[in-house]
Formats: sequence, structure tokens, C-alpha cells
Amino acid sequence: MRISVVDPGSGNLASVLRALDRASAMANVPIEAAVTRDAAEVARADRLILPGQGAFAACMRGLTALPGMAETLDQQVIRHGVPLLGICVGMQIMVERGLEHGVTPGLGWIAGEMAAMAPRDAAGHALPLPQMGWNTLDFPPGGHALLAGISPGEHAYFVHSFALRGGRPAECLAITDYGGPVVAMVGRDNIAGTQFHVEKSQTVGLRILANFLRWAP
Repeated sequence: MRISVVDPGSGNLASVLRALDRASAMANVPIEAAVTRDAAEVARADRLILPGQGAFAACMRGLTALPGMAETLDQQVIRHGVPLLGICVGMQIMVERGLEHGVTPGLGWIAGEMAAMAPRDAAGHALPLPQMGWNTLDFPPGGHALLAGISPGEHAYFVHSFALRGGRPAECLAITDYGGPVVAMVGRDNIAGTQFHVEKSQTVGLRILANFLRWAP
């Protein structure tokens, strides 16, 4: 299985490759995974991963600066149904627009927009941003193939200050709580994305990646 890890210039790519190697062994699925900035490589891949860190606008600028990349991703993912997993800001840019440093159009695959969080505790005090660290995942058991083998209440590793607003309930696969509900995972058809870092989420993250390698949407 050939996997292209798309480099928009802001991802934690070495950690993603290491996690993919471990997930490959866990899933017993041999892979050839490589980081790429070449749209032609993306067009040949069996699976796509879109990582991202930092700001929505910078990540989109990095992606659209790669010749033919946005168009090839849209063709492969939307027209040809190639499975794609977005990670952190890579998940965020899958939505319609981001509101960080102005309004920036996203890829438009998932409904909604990425808006600034304003979390408060039960006493009404502001919680620190970014949300950074381990937090629980809440989802209906058996709700999505990528969450197989994971129980509600298990932890994943988050680092973010923006979160999905106005999404479709059917596209929200898991939530967490940080001063209120926060969308932790989205997906539809052959597309999925995690607000948390699967490559830093230890067993939970590796299970999601292993499930992604076996996924037949």
C-alpha cells in the first residue's frame, strides 16, 4: 500500500511516518509511506494523510503554493474516493473556511468553519488556550470504522485554539470537552480528520492509524 503524507510546510512529518510504521505492524498491512510535495505522487497513492500545525491560513497557503496539489487532492479524494486522514490543522483545512487571521477558504469537504475557542469552567472563568494536553474522546461505540477497538473515555493529545463551528452532526464522529463540547473528529464517505494529534496519542492514535490502513469506505 502506497501512502502519501502531504507536506504543506507545517506538519510534524517525522512523527507521522514513525507512527505509520508502528500502525503498519499493528494492522499487519505492509506500506510504503513517504512525505511529498509533488501532486503526481499524490495521484499515485492508495491512501493520503494531510498533517498540519500552526495557523489555518498558513497551512492553506502552503498547500495551494504546491503546483497542482489542491486540484489533485480534490480529484483523488472527491472524484476517485481515495481514503484521506487529516491531522490537527490538516483536519481544519478540510472545512469550508477558517477565521484565524481573517477569513480563509478551506478545501470545503466538511461543513462548517474553524472559529476561535472561548472555553470557560463551571464557575465562568476562562480556561487557558491553546487547549494543550490529554483529553477524553466521546463517541457512540461502533459509530465509525476508524474508532474500532477504542472505547469512549480514552484519551488523545490535543493542541489547538480553534475548533469546528456549524458542522453537520452526521459529520462529527467524536467530541471532547474543554469548557463545553469541542469537535474532536470529523468524517464522511472516504474522508476523516482528527483535531487531536494521532501521531502523539500513543495507543489510541496508533489504533486509528491501523484502522485507517484497513479502512474500506
